[in-house]
Amino acid sequence: MSDGPEPASLPTLRTGTIAIAGRPNVGKSTLLNRLVGAKLSITSRKAQTTRHRILGVRTDEHAQYVFLDTPGFQTRHRSGLNKAMNRAVTDALASADVALVVVDGNGLRAEDEAVIALLPQGHPAVLAINKSDQAKNPNNLLIVAERASKIAQFAAIVPVSAKTGKNEDGLLAALAEHLPEGVPMYEADTLTDRPERFLAAELIREKVFRLSGEEIPYGSEVMIDKFELEGSLRRIYATILVDRPGHKAILVGAGGEKMKRIGTEARQDMEQMFGGKVYLELWVKVKGGWADSAAMLRSLGYQ
Repeated sequence: MSDGPEPASLPTLRTGTIAIAGRPNVGKSTLLNRLVGAKLSITSRKAQTTRHRILGVRTDEHAQYVFLDTPGFQTRHRSGLNKAMNRAVTDALASADVALVVVDGNGLRAEDEAVIALLPQGHPAVLAINKSDQAKNPNNLLIVAERASKIAQFAAIVPVSAKTGKNEDGLLAALAEHLPEGVPMYEADTLTDRPERFLAAELIREKVFRLSGEEIPYGSEVMIDKFELEGSLRRIYATILVDRPGHKAILVGAGGEKMKRIGTEARQDMEQMFGGKVYLELWVKVKGGWADSAAMLRSLGYQ
């Protein structure tokens, strides 16, 4: 395994896209947030938290890294939503300059192998072995690296910790080595191409994932009905879609307490992200079968 060359060895500015791929809940979004230095991609312990392609930009004196955080690749669920998320993964891998595959240091699963098998021939790929500081056995890292290398050829294999930032510089150096030389794609202070409206919906959905039971998140989605800017105040009106009437009752909670907590925590995160006061109103609406409706998925931004 290699930590890659030091960034100082790069002769000129390099810039390009890096598709982050992996099975659900392996730490891709946490790694993206760590690498760009800001919370752009929502996280939770539940699978399917990331549903959209999230672009995050990091610029330093040596390179501009344009990261594409993709949904966790699904091998079990086949709804219209899951098919759309899987397309987002394969499209990103096909178009990016470099692929960054994230796996868990405690062992390689069949789901990991399915993601590695998606890597396009001839494109440079880097393997990030996440949670390397939590591996139950140090030999596990070598076993994971050897198994992954039998499926695809990696330009570098780097043990990291998305949570603590361990070996972040080594990973960046390994990625930069394989980015093309060129003019930066974004201004140096750009963090993402996503508008505040999208980020607000994602923060609400994160709270639904974190504060509700196991079943509800997968049958829920967030729509921003209205986003108004009044000076530094943002007025946001949003609807949480659920698949079943029973889910609505659970999500609202006794006396509306669950919904109040979701709204409060989402609003606090928005105020921190946007740097201003936020007025947030939330409703819950039952929309059965939304995850298999092509028209509904298009309206929610899934292609």
